[in-house]
Amino acid sequence: MLNEKSVLITGGTGSFGKKFVETILERYPKVKRIVIYSRDELKQFELKQKYQEKNFPQLRFFIGDVRDAPRLKRACEGIDVIIHAAAIKQVDTAEYNPDECIKTNVHGAQNVIDAALTTKVQDVVALSTDKACAPINLYGATKLVSDKLFTAANNIKGNRNLRFSAVRYGNVMGSRGSVIPFFMDKRKDGVLPITHPDMTRFNISLQAGVDLVMYAIGHHLGGEIFVPKIPSYKIMDVATAIAPTCKIEIVGIRPGEKLHEEMITETDALNTIDLGKYYAILPSVSFMHTNEDYLNHHNAQAVPIGFKYNSGTNNEWETVETLREKITEFVDPNFKPI
Repeated sequence: MLNEKSVLITGGTGSFGKKFVETILERYPKVKRIVIYSRDELKQFELKQKYQEKNFPQLRFFIGDVRDAPRLKRACEGIDVIIHAAAIKQVDTAEYNPDECIKTNVHGAQNVIDAALTTKVQDVVALSTDKACAPINLYGATKLVSDKLFTAANNIKGNRNLRFSAVRYGNVMGSRGSVIPFFMDKRKDGVLPITHPDMTRFNISLQAGVDLVMYAIGHHLGGEIFVPKIPSYKIMDVATAIAPTCKIEIVGIRPGEKLHEEMITETDALNTIDLGKYYAILPSVSFMHTNEDYLNHHNAQAVPIGFKYNSGTNNEWETVETLREKITEFVDPNFKPI
C-alpha cells in the first residue's frame, strides 16, 4: 500500500508519529519517502539519532507548524499520503489558551486540506479523538470542527484523485499525559488521585491506533470517520492493576471532563455503518457518494436505530488482569503492581 509512496506525518515526533514511522519501515520497506513534519527541533534531533540518515535515507525531517500554510504546502510537494496527527491535545491547556488551540486544531486542519488540494496528494487521514463526540470542552470542540472540515473537503476536491477521512479513538495506553503512566509515577507517593470512582474510558494500544490509520488509508472512500471496536476500563480497575496497596484520594472531576466518553452518539448512529472490526460514521452532507455507496464499498451494514457507543455502556471490558498484561506488553515490560 505504501511501497513506492511518499508519506508526510504532521506532528510526526509525537507518540503516534514515532510508532507510525516504525510500522511503515517494518511493513513497507520500499516506501519512497517519510517526511516528519513538526515544530520541536529537540524531538526531531532525538528521532534522528534512532533513524540515522546512512541507514534510513528515506526519512526527511521538516521543521514547521501546521499554522504555517506556505511551509506546509512546501512540505507536501511530491507527497502521496498525509497523516495529520499534529494538535494541541491537553484539555486544561486548551481551556486556558483557547485561541492557540483554535489556531492549531482548526486553522491547522484547514491548512492541511488546502495543501493537499494544491499538490498531488492522494490520501489524507486525520487523527481525531473521542472527545470530539458531543464535546463539552474546547479541545473536543476544535477536533469536531476539524473532523467536519476533513469530511467536507471531499465535496470540493473536484476531479482530483484525492480522498479525505478521519479516525476517532479513545485513550491510548502509555501515551504522554494519559492515566496509566500518571498512576505509575504517582504510586511512589503512596496515594493515587482519582477524579471519580465511577469514571470509565475506552482503551486502545498505540499499535492498534496505527493499524486503524493503515486500514483507513487502504479502504476509505472519502468522508468517513473510522471508529475502532475496543474495550473500556473502569478507573478504579486501573488503580488496582497498577498500585493495589496505594490509598485512593477522590479529587473531583476536572473542568471539561466527562464521567464516560463517547465515540458514537445515538444521533451519529443514523449515519453509522458496521464494518466488522470497525465502525464508520458517514458524512452528513456528501455530494460525492450516497450511504448506499459506502455500504457497498465497505461490504457493511447500517447500525440499528438507537445505537450508541459509550465507554460506560460498552459490551467489552478490561479486567485488572488484562490491564496488567497490556501494561506489560505496551507500556513497561518490567511492570510490577505494588
